[in-house]
Amino acid sequence: MTLKSTTNNTEVTRRHALATAAALVASSVLPNAHAQAVWPSRPLKIVVGFPGGSSPDLMARLLAEPLSQALGQPVIVENKPGAGGNIAAAQVARATDDHTIGLMINGNMTIARILNPDTTYDPLKDLTPVSLIAVAPLVLSAPAGSPSGAAFFAAAKQSGTSWNYGTPGVGTVAHLGMELLKSRAGIAPVHVPYPGNPQVITALLGNQIQMAMLPPGLAMAQVRAGKLNAIGVTSAGRSSVVPELPSLAEAGVKNLQLEIWNAVAAPNSLPKAHVNRLAALLTDIVRREDIRQKIFAQGWQVAGTSPEGLRRRIESDTAVMSDVIQRNNIRP
Repeated sequence: MTLKSTTNNTEVTRRHALATAAALVASSVLPNAHAQAVWPSRPLKIVVGFPGGSSPDLMARLLAEPLSQALGQPVIVENKPGAGGNIAAAQVARATDDHTIGLMINGNMTIARILNPDTTYDPLKDLTPVSLIAVAPLVLSAPAGSPSGAAFFAAAKQSGTSWNYGTPGVGTVAHLGMELLKSRAGIAPVHVPYPGNPQVITALLGNQIQMAMLPPGLAMAQVRAGKLNAIGVTSAGRSSVVPELPSLAEAGVKNLQLEIWNAVAAPNSLPKAHVNRLAALLTDIVRREDIRQKIFAQGWQVAGTSPEGLRRRIESDTAVMSDVIQRNNIRP
């Protein structure tokens, strides 16, 4: 009898221990599963590599409020200017908190690493594409009174290296775009870098340079005031952003398509489910009529893509820019 009782007690004790262990495992797993399901669980941060009032900053702040409403958490814009946005891009690439994303320009995602191998992040390895937000052509601009269309390029060819063009710096989209234009149009103006586009515009107004590629939001105010001449846009055809302007193809420049764009990217550590959710929300937001109109007013055409769509754009533009950089031996 004693032996039987001991056996029964041992079995009961073993079963109790197993049940307790199972309960402890369940209690540790369920909160983690809940934590993963509820995301974001605190404010989401959008890092912008340019100062307040810049085009990327305005775009990020335009997205922040509707994104906050959709996620049920505050969305905070943090400005981290410097190195053409690459300081901010590196900060996003290093983030491991699952609550940091970035509003990037295409230079950060396509040009930075090719132009400078010492760049501390690799756009294709350290950043995860989320969504292409908006695109715009550049406007080839010249001083008022310059010839237009094919006549402009005929004058540029005749002038050779006596003409200059301005950009907001070596390795910018405007710089690489002008080098691409030179090869497509057979012209040879000399590059003059400036601290930023405001200085480029001042130089155009003063006839110190003969051409520059400018964002529509900056160029058109001067063009419509009669202070600058718009030769054409760098998109493949006319752009809905400035439909009154011809494409450069209409002036005889073939095989040139160049756009500036901004996009949302995340650290590659952000779970794919969160990336996909952000992409879907951002696409819905930018295609809302009220948001679309605000983006259009800033000089941009809404895109809104899947992560895969943005990745394809990054890879395509990287190939084009890499070719321009290598052929012209451009260094920072």
